[in-house]
Amino acid sequence: MVKKRSVFDINFELEEEDEAGFPAGNPAPPEEAAEEVQTYNVQGHPLQNRDPVPARRGPMASAISETLEATTERASAEAAIRAENDALAYEHVRLKKLGLITDLIQTSDVHTDKLTRDRSANVDPELAELKKSIQAVGLSNPIRVEQTENGYELIQGYRRLTAFRALAEETGDPRYTRIPAALVPRGEPLVDLYRKMVDENLVRKDLSFGEMAQLALSYAQDSEGDVGDAVSTLYASALKQKKTYIRQFARVIGDLDGALRFPEAIPRALGLDLYRYFEAGADHAAILKNALAAQPDRDADAELAVLRAALTSKKPATKAAVRSSSKTSLRLGLPEGEMRVTASDGKVEMRLPRDFSAVSKARLQRGIEAFLAALDQTD
Repeated sequence: MVKKRSVFDINFELEEEDEAGFPAGNPAPPEEAAEEVQTYNVQGHPLQNRDPVPARRGPMASAISETLEATTERASAEAAIRAENDALAYEHVRLKKLGLITDLIQTSDVHTDKLTRDRSANVDPELAELKKSIQAVGLSNPIRVEQTENGYELIQGYRRLTAFRALAEETGDPRYTRIPAALVPRGEPLVDLYRKMVDENLVRKDLSFGEMAQLALSYAQDSEGDVGDAVSTLYASALKQKKTYIRQFARVIGDLDGALRFPEAIPRALGLDLYRYFEAGADHAAILKNALAAQPDRDADAELAVLRAALTSKKPATKAAVRSSSKTSLRLGLPEGEMRVTASDGKVEMRLPRDFSAVSKARLQRGIEAFLAALDQTD
């Protein structure tokens, strides 16, 4: 027996507000409420906005995004720091090439071995005045040094360095154990370092011809060159006459071969007289060296007295040999100007507007030998 189901036909008559499309049991909200509902975006709700729902990010995605942003910011900051450091390093190198980088360095780290100083090692009478100035107002002009593996090599400022070391020893003040120094680039040619030292000291009126000549001799030895060329190189900015005096002093100091102790004390006139004295006799330099060696405990005044005595001493008069009085004179037109030649018994004199003292001793000797060889040739 089949059980019958009862079917009921129920007709619901919708009111006008039900025809608005709201589900059963959900009356349409008033206008104020509708506006409020539309301000929310609830997924699946019939009143949801038409805008797309923003994607939700989990904790891991948020952490990765924040890490990426922090890494990007850090990379940008590091790039800016590197660019700034590169600019500072470039500026440091530029200023160092100009000798404008200054630092306080220990005086004990400064060495004076690379360059022969243009100042005498004897007591400087003006050092006391320099020390008083440093104590009163400090050092306004830093020394110049080249940095090395073992410290610093002095380029300019021997007197200033000496004054600081003396003040540190005399006063015990640690301030004088460090001195302001300008750092010059490493690896500069030897001639440039000598020129810097020379050009700074040429403006000092107390720099004697003996000291300048000694410096030229030292540079010629260090560069394995000629003394005349050394004078032309180091004192290129000096007047021609001054360079001639320096070469003549260098001849005197070189011929005495270390016998002089106070070359800075030799006046210009005495030095030039000694040069002519050496030119007059090949043995005069040896005689003067023996006279200096006879007074080992001499001071500057005693040494000058020995030099002057050598110039005033007279050799025993000897009977003059009979010589011919005839002379031969001629004039030659040369690119340098007119050359006058006078030849007599035992003497040939050539006059030309040229500084023959600038010619090196070796070249002068070769020229004279060639000249005499040409005279001995038969036609």
